[in-house]
Amino acid sequence: MSLFFRTPSARVVRLARTRQYATGTQEIESSLGTSIRTALYATGFVVGATAFAVYYADSRSAIHRYVIPPLSRTLFDGETAHKFALRALSSGLSPRDQGTDDERLRVELWEDVLANPVGLAAGFDKDGEAIDGLFNLGFGWVEIGSVTPKPQPGNPTPRVFHLAEDRAVINRYGFPSKGSTAVLTRLQARHQSHDSTVEHNQSLRPAKYLSINLGKNKTSAPDSLSDFLLGVRTFGPLADVLVVNVSSPNTPGLRSLQSRGMLIELLGAVKRERDGLHLNRRLPKLLVKIAPDLSNEEISDVAEAVRETGIDGVIVSNTTIQRPNTLKSRNKGETGGLSGPPLKSLTLNALKTLRPLLPASVPIIGCGGITTGADAVEFAKAGASTIQLYTSFAYEGVGTPRRVKDEITQILRDSNQTWMDLVKEGQKLAWSPKGHKNDAPSLDVEIESALQGGASKFAAMGEQLISILKAEGKEASDKV
Repeated sequence: MSLFFRTPSARVVRLARTRQYATGTQEIESSLGTSIRTALYATGFVVGATAFAVYYADSRSAIHRYVIPPLSRTLFDGETAHKFALRALSSGLSPRDQGTDDERLRVELWEDVLANPVGLAAGFDKDGEAIDGLFNLGFGWVEIGSVTPKPQPGNPTPRVFHLAEDRAVINRYGFPSKGSTAVLTRLQARHQSHDSTVEHNQSLRPAKYLSINLGKNKTSAPDSLSDFLLGVRTFGPLADVLVVNVSSPNTPGLRSLQSRGMLIELLGAVKRERDGLHLNRRLPKLLVKIAPDLSNEEISDVAEAVRETGIDGVIVSNTTIQRPNTLKSRNKGETGGLSGPPLKSLTLNALKTLRPLLPASVPIIGCGGITTGADAVEFAKAGASTIQLYTSFAYEGVGTPRRVKDEITQILRDSNQTWMDLVKEGQKLAWSPKGHKNDAPSLDVEIESALQGGASKFAAMGEQLISILKAEGKEASDKV
């Protein structure tokens, strides 16, 4: 009996072994299920992250227009939001323009052909920190600055104000700048990091321009020219275009340089400095940037200074000190320069006044209140060779240059035209020296075209004709 009780039955042994096998199988199945779930989760995460990365990397994605810009305006004040955007674009991880520029957008400018007419105005990247990030968004022209010779902090904060209801901005930055030495070092490092065997403009991008906006230090005498001359010597070798900024409303005494006598002296000295550069390439183009608040007589003085000194072009315009009655935002009373859609009519009027006073060989760059492709087309028809964005880029996000280019392309496709067709149309009444025939069509052709275009075209002709007559009358009175 004792043996019976010490020896387990075969049935009990089988039962124990069955239970042991089942437990082991369950453990294997559980481990296998966990591994499969982990693999699925990991795969899903990778696929999702990759899809989001692809989505984020495309500047046209809706998140870059409808989520990030309004969120940054909600979370940050104007200047902090600006710095956040600049840091993102300089990181190397910012979105890119994934589209292709249509051939209709090509711009014949001086001796070059640019890929498209959409540029970025000075003021966004003051110290040249995000040049490549900005070019990656599809701009055909990136302008950095204003750069001052010495570092300066600019005006006290707060100094940037959103006017959300008006899609506008008021700023009184006052040329905050890290100074020419810091910017020069950054530009030189950028050149060293690029393939020097490839022939490009100073933008280091084919068919694109890098422009540098030159400013004055606040501590410099208002009538001193030395800051601009130093800027030409410093940045001439590294720029496709140099811009003389005499129109910021936030530097005391600066706008007085737009007067006829001072402007002729300034532009003449700057041009001589530019012409004296010893470069193994062609010299940078020289432009002046003017205010939208000038009277017709003052614009005529600017045109005379440009013609007399022989500089290469004009940017119309900077921000305005005017405050249109249409403004709704509570920030409309802030001191500083107003930019955005409320500026558009002022800039267009200045452009239409200036275009008949300059030869077609002197391009005008339109800047101020441009938000859509239709706005850009309107500027081209008024005489602008290219355009620049600023405030719309801040409000609409990194996809703005691609969206504007696509809208321009659609308008050109619908009208079976190119951008240069519009530019040449706007230059028909450009100034020409006496004794030389203008390239514009005859008056009969103009009248026939106006009849087809209706009253608006007659009005445009009238405005241009009045500007020409005023200019002619001023020249005659000067001679007397």
